Amino acid sequence: QRGASVIMSVQTESLVPEVPQWQAYTPGAKPDFQKHRLEVFERVKKLRESEKAAVPEDPIKVKLPDGNVKDGVKGKTSPYDIAFSISKGLAENSVVALVDGKPWDIKRPLEDSCDLELCKFDHPVGRETFWHSSAHVLGLALENKYGAHLCVGPAIEDGFYYDVYCGGTAISPVDNDNIKAGFDEVVKAKVPFERVEMTKDEALEMFKYNDFKMDVLKRKVPDGAVCTAYRCGDLIDLCRGPHVPDTSKVKAFAVMKNSAAYWQGQASNHTLQRVYGVTFPDQKELKQHLFRIEEAKKRDHRTVGPQQELFFFHELSPGSAFWLPHGTRIYNKLCEFIRTEYFKRNYQEVITPNVYNLKLWETSGHAAHYKENMFIFNVEGQEFGMKPMNCPGHCLMFNLRQRSFRELPWRVADFGVLHRNELSGALSGLTRVRRFQQDDAHIFCKPDDVEREVVDMLQFIDFVYGKFGLKYEMFLSTRPQKYIGEISMWDEAERQLASALNNNGREWKENPEDGAFYGPKIDINVLDALGRKHQCATIQLDFQLPIRFGLKYVSSAGSGEGEEREERPIIIHRAILGSVERFSAILIEHLAGKWPFWLSPRQIAIVPVSQDHQAYALEVQAVLRKDGYFVDVDTSSKTLNKKIRENQLSQYNYILVVGKEETEHKTVNVRTRDNQVHGSKSIPQILEEFNNNIVNFL
Repeated sequence: QRGASVIMSVQTESLVPEVPQWQAYTPGAKPDFQKHRLEVFERVKKLRESEKAAVPEDPIKVKLPDGNVKDGVKGKTSPYDIAFSISKGLAENSVVALVDGKPWDIKRPLEDSCDLELCKFDHPVGRETFWHSSAHVLGLALENKYGAHLCVGPAIEDGFYYDVYCGGTAISPVDNDNIKAGFDEVVKAKVPFERVEMTKDEALEMFKYNDFKMDVLKRKVPDGAVCTAYRCGDLIDLCRGPHVPDTSKVKAFAVMKNSAAYWQGQASNHTLQRVYGVTFPDQKELKQHLFRIEEAKKRDHRTVGPQQELFFFHELSPGSAFWLPHGTRIYNKLCEFIRTEYFKRNYQEVITPNVYNLKLWETSGHAAHYKENMFIFNVEGQEFGMKPMNCPGHCLMFNLRQRSFRELPWRVADFGVLHRNELSGALSGLTRVRRFQQDDAHIFCKPDDVEREVVDMLQFIDFVYGKFGLKYEMFLSTRPQKYIGEISMWDEAERQLASALNNNGREWKENPEDGAFYGPKIDINVLDALGRKHQCATIQLDFQLPIRFGLKYVSSAGSGEGEEREERPIIIHRAILGSVERFSAILIEHLAGKWPFWLSPRQIAIVPVSQDHQAYALEVQAVLRKDGYFVDVDTSSKTLNKKIRENQLSQYNYILVVGKEETEHKTVNVRTRDNQVHGSKSIPQILEEFNNNIVNFL
């Protein structure tokens, strides 16, 4: 949750007493603490308003994204006023503002000249604000129904939740209708959100009835700091904001689920009640969202994978997938697909060790920052570890001998097995694992190679994602506050990345100050068939590893007297699929388990009409397998129609029926999994179709 304006870790252990404060609550009556809270709020609000009364109303300039400048008055003009001066529709549809890049309440007066961006619900900041405001409305509904003490209520990826303390009362699904009714009542009242700044002592007085809020204030807000609270009708909550202007913006709400939770996520702390919700500006969007959720459940790789016997997990090796034969076919095909492109694009594949002495990671810097995420063990009195990434090993390869500028760019690719010691609670199917492989590559190049290499990488990425029908978005993450290297080097690297992105011809956005400390990067999110975003590809420039490993190349012959000038290369880290495990999960859900023919683990099912035709079915299988296709013969005693239907549901791309006529004429009767009948074809004809299917796709 957006907590106090100034957050500082003061103490790590919870200060909530073993038995938190709790007042008996009479259903239908307002909790007593609401009245106390409101009295403090009004008193503090009046005090702040008197303090601001003396602020001079100076003229200010407000610059919009299109370059237009609007006049305003300091302490009076709000983003809403600016929007209204352009159009009423813009003002009413704007959820929140960005003032000099920082989220700002749409009706909060501006405090100085600034750059202003107005955000609607479809903007990431607009959506987060909308859902966070909705969490406050949910909090009020829970207070009114249960006398609940609010704990935390953040916006999350697909909505929001609120954790509350209800004494000993548990919230269950049977309460959802009443919670929704209470929520809708607040929305209907068109209750405004009001912001007030408070001292720590004022906040402690306001929330003295709530041990959980007191815990946050005492541990995370330094003495003398200022924090903020927002009022929404009878609810007042400690919160940084911003929020929507009023509750009428929330047109559609659904309770998604409820569960138990722990204060601060620690099982040793108090048990809370968590209610999840989601809201939208209209009912149509809510219905679409609920449809996508149901569709996502059907496509969930954790369900489809075991159903199709692709992979499974076992408690004896948590976070490490067991790839079954059909899943291994997909896994290997993906790697072969990338390998084929490596050859065309002049990459060289290498194989590196899985286990290294920890000294390697001390040289690379990972031991200081990443050791807790590594599997470390003792070998003859020295620490060794399973590699969590390939780059240090590739640096050792580069340093094997003296390198010449004529060898650069040196493109090395590695499908080596990686291990990362993820917390057991963070493991999730194939998307968060401990054992995985990446289509990992590192390009060692001269500074003036960077732009050309990145252009080629972006084309490579576009080619790969295009084959799977995946749309994507790109972001350039620039120099962070903490960085290494010369600013001039950063500026030139960022210029080259931006130029490469511009040459690519696709839209991209900048993420200011979001680069790695060792270099700027391009992050790419793919969007699946349901519009969900997944981070896959990355292109990262690295100035640090070449320094830490002392990497150099000879750039010229020098003065002609045997002297050689040495330069330091730049490393470009690059992945397209990212983790093959994670990409497989994305593909399963994107394709709903309906694999394209070239990638399918079940390409062809041959269905004999009766046992009399099994010999011919096996003969056809042998011919097709000889050409490299995955072919199964259904020798079950089920009816013909049932065998055809079951093989379609098993996602075989082709179902070839063979009976008396096909046996006599050496043909097959062709059907596809979409239940289309394509008629009789000879073996050479169907082989040509299969081959064209693959050639046209690749």
